[in-house]
Amino acid sequence: MIRIKAGVRRRCRPGCRRRRRVLSLALPTAWGATAITYKLACPLAQQEGLGARIVTSAVFFAVGTGLIFHVRWALLRELRLARQVAGAAQSVLLRPLPQRIDGLRVAAAQLSADRGAVVGGDLYEVIATEHGVRVVMGDVRGHGIGAIGTVAAVLGSFREAVHDEAELGSVLRRLERALARHLGELDPESPVAEEFVTVLLLEIGEDGEVRAFNCGHPAPYLLSGGRVDVLTSGETLPPLGPFPLPAELSAEHYGQLLPGDSLLLHTDGVEDARDAHGRFFPLPAVLAEAVRTQPISPQAVLRAIFTRLLRHTGGPPTDDVAVLVLRNDRRRVSQQQGHPVAHQVT
Repeated sequence: MIRIKAGVRRRCRPGCRRRRRVLSLALPTAWGATAITYKLACPLAQQEGLGARIVTSAVFFAVGTGLIFHVRWALLRELRLARQVAGAAQSVLLRPLPQRIDGLRVAAAQLSADRGAVVGGDLYEVIATEHGVRVVMGDVRGHGIGAIGTVAAVLGSFREAVHDEAELGSVLRRLERALARHLGELDPESPVAEEFVTVLLLEIGEDGEVRAFNCGHPAPYLLSGGRVDVLTSGETLPPLGPFPLPAELSAEHYGQLLPGDSLLLHTDGVEDARDAHGRFFPLPAVLAEAVRTQPISPQAVLRAIFTRLLRHTGGPPTDDVAVLVLRNDRRRVSQQQGHPVAHQVT
């Protein structure tokens, strides 16, 4: 048995486990022994009068109540332990991002569609490297606990490749190979073996230049001043998994992220969320309202999205949801020619 508390794991010795097992059985045994002793040894239990029956009923009611509370306590204890383990798994898989990474203010959050699941099929990571700040946002086909293995394979590969590979296209190929190895190790009959992953891979240079590969993922939004623009640049690549990447990979230029500007990345669970009447979640309208308050706060944008989203769906969403916001807090970047290809949605 492993107890996890405050990020430290403590392993119980065999003697500790035996004592806990004995203690967990001691109380129900004692309650049962009390009921049997009363029934067999107490003279009052042998009587047939109304008063004796009331007392006997009260004794057995107390015994039953005690057993129920003991079972409830044991289940709550196991639930707390499961949540601790799930929280530890999440901190490793989707580890909390620092508020600042190389001059960028960062905020991210995700919500699993599976009830009781802490992590799901969405993934994101932001890492500062000598090649720039590299960002990945992905969405595994399917959701919840069944997609965790694929999320781990892609994120693990990304965290190594961003430091090893100078070219962003080489990072994308590493992700493709890691996914292929993971799926190849699965049972061919398993539905998970046919999974694919949509990926948005970004690189933000010191001058704010944004280069990206989009593999079937929703386009990011640029929040600049009071404007909300959806960024598009060229044709998107197919999702990783079903089709091989092209032989030649060239990152698309999304322009510059100037000081004060923000990028919003999200999975399709956000815009695909429906209300009771089947209407999609109006993400552009929510963002347009959020950017009215200047300067734009990534945390405030996240709060606005998730508050409105849960209100829109009337409860947990039917698909995993992940949102990542990056704001350029650098004081100065060199102005370059060229702007992102964008469509204003305000």
